[in-house]
Amino acid sequence: MSSNNSSELYEHFDFTASSGQEPLRVDKFLMNFIDNATRNKIQKAAVNGNILVNNLPVKSSYKVKSGDRVSIVYSYPKQTNELIPQDIPINITYEDDDILIVNKEAGMVVHPGFGNYDGTLVNALAYHFDNLPNKSSENRPGLVHRIDKNTSGILVIAKNEDSMTILSKKFEKRDLNRLYVALVWGDLKEDSGFIEGNIGRSLKNRKIMSVFPDGEYGKYAKTNYKVLERFGYVTMVECKLETGRTHQIRAHFKFLGHPLFNDAEYGGDLILKGTTFTKYKQFVQNCFKICPRQALHARSLEFNHPKTNDLMSFESELADDMSQLIEKWRSYSINQRI
Repeated sequence: MSSNNSSELYEHFDFTASSGQEPLRVDKFLMNFIDNATRNKIQKAAVNGNILVNNLPVKSSYKVKSGDRVSIVYSYPKQTNELIPQDIPINITYEDDDILIVNKEAGMVVHPGFGNYDGTLVNALAYHFDNLPNKSSENRPGLVHRIDKNTSGILVIAKNEDSMTILSKKFEKRDLNRLYVALVWGDLKEDSGFIEGNIGRSLKNRKIMSVFPDGEYGKYAKTNYKVLERFGYVTMVECKLETGRTHQIRAHFKFLGHPLFNDAEYGGDLILKGTTFTKYKQFVQNCFKICPRQALHARSLEFNHPKTNDLMSFESELADDMSQLIEKWRSYSINQRI
């Protein structure tokens, strides 16, 4: 990694197109692989001769094919490894000497990373609390687990090293109960069931996860679910994780053919079920506006306290946007039956 000036750094990325890769413009291909990429920067790299396919410079219009090795020198904003404490409000629902229970709002990133160097929950924790433990060299003090930026709900934070160690092991061994509520497209056939299949990075889009049912790639994952309420074209479900893979619920329900409502990364931001009537399409568009993110909420968390071993149970009410969304679908469903 090198720097040409004080405002930008440059990093080298290298990818090999999978065997199933269909011909795709190299600028679009790279946008699928590089977090927070912009087409303008990628095309600028091509103009400067900084995109190579099989060690030869190409234009941004070059079609990537199966087996092609694609590399790019790509500029990104200057990053600092220093964690900046920021006075950001945190919704704390419980606190003692060992743990915090936080009710995270949708839209807040949990920890700093590429494209999100500040404004995260960890920046807020660093401001409000001193000497939170760090389980690694990364700037993630107190974190033993996380939820996605656009997922709302319950998180537990460790306030000391002992709690960090014990809670980390609980999450690793799944020695706790976590329940999520989601709104998914379609009317599920069964009232309860489970989704099984290895989860790993998509071979076509590195920003998302895919399910590999043959088990040859990714890590084993299992999601139990039960139907809470049916609204005809969408279904409210409760999910219990037996494993804790990245995007597990989102990827599993996409694989099942029932993407989460308004989950843009997994295809849920399209009208997947319902009628062709303009009035219905407008209704769904209004629903998208009410809840402008994937309809997923971490509702409850239950575990034994790391110090006292007492059973602790915490529950978070649905975020306002999801609550309004579900009520709107409930009213629509009732009116359709009248």
